Amino acid sequence: QVQLVESGGGLVQAGGSLRLSCAASGRTFSSYAMGWFRQAPGKERVFVATIDWSGVNTYYTGSVKGRFTISRDNAKNTVYLQMNSLKPEDTAVYYCATAELSYLASLSRWYSDAYWGQGTQVTVSS
Repeated sequence: QVQLVESGGGLVQAGGSLRLSCAASGRTFSSYAMGWFRQAPGKERVFVATIDWSGVNTYYTGSVKGRFTISRDNAKNTVYLQMNSLKPEDTAVYYCATAELSYLASLSRWYSDAYWGQGTQVTVSS
């Protein structure tokens, strides 16, 4: 069993920064892909960024490219999401997930196969 605990969310003004962390425990974290996803009120959960087991390969959804950076520290069983130049449209609950999947796997595969954290709220005021 894998447990994921997110932290680092909060309220920030537009243009500001936040750093989310997700600490994993349980099964072999270092060989799993990790991802950050977000869900805004009334909308579906969507990709933000994913990273492969090595930390070398990453994927970002278009709206966050150049502003967000995903990274991982396998020694600490932790994945991070550095969020800069935040916009009000980034407001959402952010979830981390881990799975024995390609970091490029489809969203449906992440939904069905991944372990998920409980989420952390990020609110960006204008």
